[in-house]
Amino acid sequence: MTAEATSALPPTALARLAESNRTDGSPSLFTSDLSVNEFVLVKECGFAPLGLVVGSSVYHIGIQVARWNQSQELTVLTTAMYEARELAMARMEAEAETLGADGVVGVRLNMRFYAGAAGMAEFMAVGTAVRSIAHPGAYRTPAGKPFTSDLTGQDFFTLSRAGYLPLAFVLGTCVYHVAHQGAMQAMRQAGRNVELPNFTQAVYDARELAMARMQAEAERAQAEGIVGVNLVENTHVWGEHAVEFLAVGTAVRPLPTKVPMAAPSLVLGMQR
Repeated sequence: MTAEATSALPPTALARLAESNRTDGSPSLFTSDLSVNEFVLVKECGFAPLGLVVGSSVYHIGIQVARWNQSQELTVLTTAMYEARELAMARMEAEAETLGADGVVGVRLNMRFYAGAAGMAEFMAVGTAVRSIAHPGAYRTPAGKPFTSDLTGQDFFTLSRAGYLPLAFVLGTCVYHVAHQGAMQAMRQAGRNVELPNFTQAVYDARELAMARMQAEAERAQAEGIVGVNLVENTHVWGEHAVEFLAVGTAVRPLPTKVPMAAPSLVLGMQR
């Protein structure tokens, strides 16, 4: 938890967290965005939900000019997207630490641009803080921080029964400008099936940068691997030639003591 993140928690949030973490012996009320099934399965894993934790950052994104005919990373925008998300995540983790949590499950990262306010966006991280019922504090990261994960309650249950536990919610991002085609090239390709090498190469480069940065975060956290990787492509408000590639997943580590893997249950869908 950074001092900046802790100081950014408003008094109303601290008061809400205090209600969920009473020390006078009176019953505490937890809040959660877990479904009924997720709540039951998290309890089956030996964890109790403590409360909904939130981190937010309203961020002004700077301006960067790109060359019309050159593919390149827009480093000013990449840095802004990283820093704003990290601030939101750090404040969510600060709330989890205030509750004495061992981890946060079901983490979601949201972003929205403010209409009429150029370059202003809100980044929000939301999840449910949980704590081990039998061994509080034992499942924190090697750095002593609560683990973070975007796994559902069902996936968290299956992972723990397989002898693994989430370590960190990891992400990598890259905002990239894809060069425009020249007029003559566009005319030569009109009406033909043909690959667009400049677009293909730019998309490859941007995705690889995002993936490499996500993997680097997992390596720094001393993870064994990453599960549930999701690659998202967004244009946001920058136009079709400026694209953000976002790679997110949950870094995992094995537990010291292996437990039998839970047998999967059969689920029958009702839709045709």
